[in-house]
Order: sequence, then structure tokens, then C-alpha cells
Amino acid sequence: MPVFTHLENDRARMVDVSAKGEVYRKAVATGTITLRPDTLSAIRDGTVVKGNVLATARVAATLAIKDTPRLIPMCHAIPVHGIDITFDYTKTGITATVTVISAGKTGVEMEALVGVSTALLTIWDMVKSAEKDEKGQYPVTGISDIRVLEKVKQDL
Repeated sequence: MPVFTHLENDRARMVDVSAKGEVYRKAVATGTITLRPDTLSAIRDGTVVKGNVLATARVAATLAIKDTPRLIPMCHAIPVHGIDITFDYTKTGITATVTVISAGKTGVEMEALVGVSTALLTIWDMVKSAEKDEKGQYPVTGISDIRVLEKVKQDL
């Protein structure tokens, strides 16, 4: 029978990390949203009717990173010491890369992944009217390749 770290007597529980020492932690996550060429041009040109898409996505990702423990049930609230969010245009979309830095007792991978996911979802929300076809569907739009690129854990 496996031993579960977040389950005790069939009850979910958060792992106690109080005995762990604080260490430097960094996680870098990425993901991509595929968009229509006209939508990409509108984002680049700053002509999207809802406003500045990437600035809005950057703010949304920052807020989501800070709210990760409210979204992921067993995540610990950790001190977030640094956040960097970048966007790169590809031929078919935009790649978001999120770096989260902390000094704490547990990692920051979930924060980076939540940040990337929220940035990409915000982009989608900001341009959804341009992405829909005549039937209200999204034949091109998609979010993919969300993953952790790097995890760092070092003594302070």
C-alpha cells in the first residue's frame, strides 16, 4: 500500500514543512497560445479593442502567482520575492515565460505554472472576439506546452 503525503485516514491534509530550513528557490515555467495571424498583428500593433493584451496578461499572472495557495488546495503560502514575466512572438502565437523567486521551505513550481496558465488565459480572454469563427468556435486558438523549464534549489 503506498504512503500518501497529503492524505491521512482518507482525509486530505497539507504537509507540515515547519522543520525545513529556508533555501533559495527559483522556478521557470513556459507555455504557448496559438492565435490567428490577424490577432497576433493586432496584439503587436496595440489595436485590440479590449486594450493592451500583454500588459494585462502580465498583471493577471502576477496576481495569480500571489494567489496560488488559494487556487491549489495543498500549496503552502510562500514569500514571493521576485517575479519576471516575458512574452515572445512565434510564427503562430505567443509564448509566455514566468520566473518566480523565493527563499522558503517549499518550491515555487506551482506559482510559476499558475502564472503562465493565467497569462495565457488572459491573452485568450482579451482576444476571444477576434478568434471566434462565424459559428462562435475557436478553430485556431489553443494553449499548449505548459511545463517547468527550470527548478533551482540552493542553500542561502
